[in-house]
Amino acid sequence: MTTIDRTTTTSTTGNRAVRIVGILGLVAGLVMIVAGAVTWATVSSQLSAQNITVSEDAAFLGGDVVDGPFSAYAQAQIIDEHALAATDGLTYAELDREDPLRDTAMNASFLRASLFTSVVAYGVSALVIGLGVVVGVFGWSLRSLAAEPAAKPAATA
Repeated sequence: MTTIDRTTTTSTTGNRAVRIVGILGLVAGLVMIVAGAVTWATVSSQLSAQNITVSEDAAFLGGDVVDGPFSAYAQAQIIDEHALAATDGLTYAELDREDPLRDTAMNASFLRASLFTSVVAYGVSALVIGLGVVVGVFGWSLRSLAAEPAAKPAATA
């Protein structure tokens, strides 16, 4: 009587599926890295095009061109300090509706929100790049595991 060993067929099919998932992981990781880098570069170029310089009296990066997450954050912080100094420490919501300084506080708030949006975009870009690396490493690992020859099953009697 002849026995049929189905373990080898299942192992080969399983290896093929793992290789495909590994390739998908590598491709997805690469796409994520490229997308994150393109977003980072786009935000940087758009900030640079505005020709904003961090105020000299900022806590850090004074005089630096706003073209990255740290300079955008530094400028947003000093805008807040300047606005609060101009309004005697009152925020937009705290100022009377007829107060002429309310426009100053409003503009400062809008500028800060725009700069913080850039900071968030940088954070998301970095996250996507990091996740792309992780997904790519998992894909590479799966491909490596699938490339290993399957263990031969023990002979059946």
